[in-house]
Amino acid sequence: MKVMVLGGGGREHALCWAIAKSDRLTRLWCAPGNAGIAEIAESASFEITDPDAVVAACRDYEIDLLVIGPEAPLEKGVSDAARAAGFKVFGPSEAAAMLETSKTFTKQICDACGAPTAGYAAYDDASSAKAHISKHGAPVVVKADGLAAGKGVVVAETADEALAAVERIFDGPGGGSVVLEDKMIGEEASFFILTDGTRAIPLAGAQDHKRAFNGDEGPNTGGMGAYSPAPAFTPALQKRAMAEIVRPILTEMRARGMP
Repeated sequence: MKVMVLGGGGREHALCWAIAKSDRLTRLWCAPGNAGIAEIAESASFEITDPDAVVAACRDYEIDLLVIGPEAPLEKGVSDAARAAGFKVFGPSEAAAMLETSKTFTKQICDACGAPTAGYAAYDDASSAKAHISKHGAPVVVKADGLAAGKGVVVAETADEALAAVERIFDGPGGGSVVLEDKMIGEEASFFILTDGTRAIPLAGAQDHKRAFNGDEGPNTGGMGAYSPAPAFTPALQKRAMAEIVRPILTEMRARGMP
């Protein structure tokens, strides 16, 4: 098989490392890749968020499988365009990717299927969001609704900090709408699954250090180091997550025609 991986970060390096081990692989490219990835995959150059450019590259390289790593190409409809052109694609549709590209959408899905989630309010204008903060106070978690490279979340301990975060979000990446979420105390873990839209295979839990400085201080980042498996994510918790979150959300997404 000829495989093309989109992306150029650690995630794509891991994907290429795993794919390169397959005895079914005949050739592997990564666009744009990076210096480390170049040791195990050939580099390709084209605009990975442009559906037409990606489809053209798939044809030029005569690929059998397209693997999409980052969220941005999914948000632009790259997976849909490649599938429509007849290519096999690993990655959700633009509609299904809204679970990652819109925090408001994800909250609505959780509400619709009864999946547990922190209390929240969503606003499309800064003045309404600020009024909410002035009324309810802090602490509050302020989140840019759209993609912000892992940097669109502020855990605000004071109302002034929350108000400043709202201003920054409406002026920056992922702006246009904001989610104000109840602050929850405890350990946080990420849980990964593979799904075909109906069946779900659990992979592993992971934990990463979000704050920029030691002692859980400073602004949120895209992650300052991570480890897996996560000790906090026990087998019992995985079983609950599958039953209370994963399967209900898959059912809701199928019902909406965006598996």
